[in-house]
Amino acid sequence: MPAARLEVERLAAGYGSVSILSDISFAVPAGGRLTVLGRNGVGKTTLLASLMGLTTHKGGAVRLGDRDVTGLRTFARAAAGLGYVPQTRDVFRSLTVEENLFTGLKGRPRTELESVYAMFPRLAERRNHGGMQLSGGEQQMLSLARTLLGKPQVLLLDEPLEGLAPVICDQLMETIVKLAQSGEMTVVLVEQQIERALDFADDVMVIERGRIVWQGQGAQLRADRELVDSLLGVGIG
Repeated sequence: MPAARLEVERLAAGYGSVSILSDISFAVPAGGRLTVLGRNGVGKTTLLASLMGLTTHKGGAVRLGDRDVTGLRTFARAAAGLGYVPQTRDVFRSLTVEENLFTGLKGRPRTELESVYAMFPRLAERRNHGGMQLSGGEQQMLSLARTLLGKPQVLLLDEPLEGLAPVICDQLMETIVKLAQSGEMTVVLVEQQIERALDFADDVMVIERGRIVWQGQGAQLRADRELVDSLLGVGIG
């Protein structure tokens, strides 16, 4: 499936009776790249989880292309074209690498595994190793590869670089950039490594206390160091 436009209109969500997100509205064009920034605990992970239907919906709408997916359950949103790589990675630790990848095929031929093995040669080398035997970087590769096998139109990435060595971060970001540049999927990235996140983004959205406090182009935010510091509490080079 080709990349699809993602549109979110006045989304409100949380967990049970607790509200986390309020009045979230944004759109990412088909093939676009959006980075979501913000301090810890402001609602970034909740936003991606809400797009996948994993939280309590309290208002607003989520549209994938021309389709309103707001009322769909998580598996149906995945079938509609949303792919989600959570911060927790969620690798099946009792399964081998290849068995983990099988779960992402959704009935398609196993020959399609070769496409992700070509993208992540380390997984090919480790195909018969169990999930418990993988490093953090290898688990992240596996989680991303498994999601890509589902052929998402929109890919949601929640802090894919967290806790990884710089060389692994470089490898993963190179792969993510290639995916975005292919035009085959729209990418929404939540990331704490500000420099890498700004390098990646066409557009940036900053969240504070469950609300959007800034939206604009990545280059615009990078050029204003005082704004970066006031919004995120960090400096950039």
